Amino acid sequence: MSITKTHLSLNVKDVEKSAHWYEVFFGVPTHKRRPGYANFDLDQPALKLALQQIDAGTGGPLNHLGILVPNTEEVLAAKTRLEEAGLITFSEENVTCCYAKQDKIWVRDPDGNAWEVYALLDDMQDDDHDDHAHGEVDASQCCQTQSFGDCECQAEKPAAAETCCAK
Repeated sequence: MSITKTHLSLNVKDVEKSAHWYEVFFGVPTHKRRPGYANFDLDQPALKLALQQIDAGTGGPLNHLGILVPNTEEVLAAKTRLEEAGLITFSEENVTCCYAKQDKIWVRDPDGNAWEVYALLDDMQDDDHDDHAHGEVDASQCCQTQSFGDCECQAEKPAAAETCCAK
């Protein structure tokens, strides 16, 4: 797998306060800001950091982890490798998540931490074609992982979990 960047998504209480703190910490401005969301696209360290505002008491600070790869072929190769090793994956193609179009797969580690392997199809810098900006998707639910029953899979939307858990 050709890793472009590591991805870390954090739940924060106040996205503006946290974004400012990370701007000072990294010494660079945010790459993208939307209501309740901000991200950094860093070359050094090679990191995509997302900050997602959540209500206090709805979980810990870790939302999910990920690996950004250069293209969809790498996502599919990771899916094949993981499934051949016996891990359960969940795929999403051409989805809008975290204000970007992506192809991705999800898998959970033994402790339930959600990992995604994803490729950016469109970073969506233009709000005019961002589903979140038009209220079609609730930004507070963007990329938030959930578990469904005893299923050893991860999905962003309950409808998607049915497909994942049917494996």
